[in-house]
Amino acid sequence: MEHISNKFESELITEQNINVREPKPYNVVLYNDNYTTMDFVIYVLEKVFHHPHEIARKIMLDVHEKGKGIAGTYTRDIAETKASQTRTIAKEHNYPLKCVAEPV
Repeated sequence: MEHISNKFESELITEQNINVREPKPYNVVLYNDNYTTMDFVIYVLEKVFHHPHEIARKIMLDVHEKGKGIAGTYTRDIAETKASQTRTIAKEHNYPLKCVAEPV
């Protein structure tokens, strides 16, 4: 029996053998267009990203003045989900708001 238990013990993975990496962060980026209203961008930032009004307003101004703004930084799955939710809400309100998840 000792021969068998030694075999299994040598195959055990210990914390020393594991290389754990943090997931890569992704930014959810909103891009400016000539049709989506500033109020709607603020609405999305408050509704989807749960930003307080003043933070949402600041991000909206980045989108308006700089051409794009970062709505948030998340793991890939969460970022892609939030980008998809944003596009869906924009489409429901007939806005062409471009929103993508991009690696940081």
